[in-house]
Amino acid sequence: MSAIYIAAIAIFSVFAQWLAWVAKVPAILFLLLTGLLLGPVSGVLDPDQLLGDLLFPVVSLSVAIILFEGSLTLHFRELKGIGKVVRNLCSIGMLTTFIIITACAIYVLELDWPVAAVLGAVLVVTGPTVIAPMLNAMRPTKDIDRILRWEGIVIDPIGALFAVLVFEAVSLVGKDGVFSHTLMALFSTLGVGLSVGIISGWFTSLIIRKEWLPFELHKFGILALVLMSFTLSNHLSHESGLLAVTIFGIWLANQDDLEIDAVLEFKEDLSMILISSLFILLAARLKLEELMMLDSGIFWFLAVVLFVARPLSIAVSTFNSDIPFKSRLMLAWIAPRGIVAAAVGSVFALSMAQSGHPDAAKIVPLIFTVIIVTVILQSLTATPLARLLGVRQPSPNTLLIIGANHVARAIACGLKEQSIDVYLSDPAWENCKMARMDGLPCYYGNPQSEHAERYLPLTSLHSVLALSPNRHHNALGVQYFSHLLDEQSVYSLKSSTNHAKANKDSATFLSRQILFGDTGNYAKLSSLMAKGGKVSATRLSEEFSWEQYLEVNKEAIPLFIISEQKKEDDPLSIRPFTSEDKKQPEQGDRILALQPPKMSILKDSVNKEASIGEKLNS
Repeated sequence: MSAIYIAAIAIFSVFAQWLAWVAKVPAILFLLLTGLLLGPVSGVLDPDQLLGDLLFPVVSLSVAIILFEGSLTLHFRELKGIGKVVRNLCSIGMLTTFIIITACAIYVLELDWPVAAVLGAVLVVTGPTVIAPMLNAMRPTKDIDRILRWEGIVIDPIGALFAVLVFEAVSLVGKDGVFSHTLMALFSTLGVGLSVGIISGWFTSLIIRKEWLPFELHKFGILALVLMSFTLSNHLSHESGLLAVTIFGIWLANQDDLEIDAVLEFKEDLSMILISSLFILLAARLKLEELMMLDSGIFWFLAVVLFVARPLSIAVSTFNSDIPFKSRLMLAWIAPRGIVAAAVGSVFALSMAQSGHPDAAKIVPLIFTVIIVTVILQSLTATPLARLLGVRQPSPNTLLIIGANHVARAIACGLKEQSIDVYLSDPAWENCKMARMDGLPCYYGNPQSEHAERYLPLTSLHSVLALSPNRHHNALGVQYFSHLLDEQSVYSLKSSTNHAKANKDSATFLSRQILFGDTGNYAKLSSLMAKGGKVSATRLSEEFSWEQYLEVNKEAIPLFIISEQKKEDDPLSIRPFTSEDKKQPEQGDRILALQPPKMSILKDSVNKEASIGEKLNS
């Protein structure tokens, strides 16, 4: 019977994630609703009965893996460039939120101070898994987008670490009534967590550098070391394991010579499985009588969380900064809580209940109430508020190119010369390195990953061009971004082979737009460039029409039509040539095309003569 329930949780997790994908809302919302329906509403799922004594270890180990995955994205070199505001949000802003929520829990909800302190510590944590979909929908200005994304990344492990320390402090206070012993025990926990984390990070770095651990065992081996570090640290000092795995992840993330991207991608997939299953299990543990325990004070508590704690945190963090007032208002509204708050809070609630704290049963329903309200309310109001305040980007203006091969780089350079913003993505480091040497921004990794959600400029994407020679990479990218944007904004190269099967490997190729006509496949583009072909632009005029262009450039492959701006603030209008688009360019449009070698030489000389003529005329 247990196997059926576990399989059902997996199925419902996938279904909830799919619903979130269709509705374009944070998955947490549907996972939470699924857990509530399976647990307190219908009574079908009882996690305590299903897992028994294993529930606490399963939740603890899952939280450890989730925090380890989050800490793998915490690079010190990137923290230096994210500005004073984000640093303040994750330090004095976090402390401000903690103090206000803790005080409110004590005086409004009348909770015992240890329970109130743990609740306040847990609720300082927001998360990128909740914020990223919200930002993609609202498209805020760059300063808001950057601050919220980095806050979500940085505060995840730091906030969880802070919650661990607060929990340790309140767990130790009063055990024997001696403050010095409490302080010593707290430093012991810090020492053990830091030591185990650093030693684990050093040892893992060593066995990877020395190649004592084969590449195919990196993912499984590091996962085993994470679990071992967590349990060993907890064994040496109670509840120090979360600190250990966070330090472990930070250590690995800041070793520049280590190749851990495959490990990070694996941990992302594993975290998605754990987050989905864990959220359903934790929501299913809620009891209707626990929810009924929440009196009218919960409304005042929510009001303080939304309208006092967050605004004051932003006010303190942005004091004496260059952030505009309207941007500060937007920042003061967006702070949804996510899975880390739910998971860490559930672990602490279980432990405090076992220690005999009478109000510990209120921690989980309070946390889930805050999650429900912040996710729903802020998801629904973020875009209208951004539009009202005038802090929404007017229109996307960046082209994302999947692939950073020599064809993609040449096309990107041609677009950049025409003042078109481009961003490349490639899982091959050599390609990314060459792109960056050409002055092109390039994301190293899988553009469909959760990690990419944090680093790619998704809010400013105009369209996506799949230019990889690997048709499977193109198909995955097209499928993902067609939903994220829309089908009319996603384009893909035709497969280089003529076999019908090649284009049927994925149904995406049957319905998406094919770039550069039927003859513009990767092999032909690559061959022309290898022979000396170049990407260049030609402006159509009254004297030089589209028909004349085609007559002169018979061997050229037209790539894009770039139209002029109607107003100074309008973005450039750019449209790729496709096999199905029959709309012809108009006078004043620029044609970006791949010219064959001879035409490239001729084109360069014509451009030089035109430039000299313009200087003489002026």
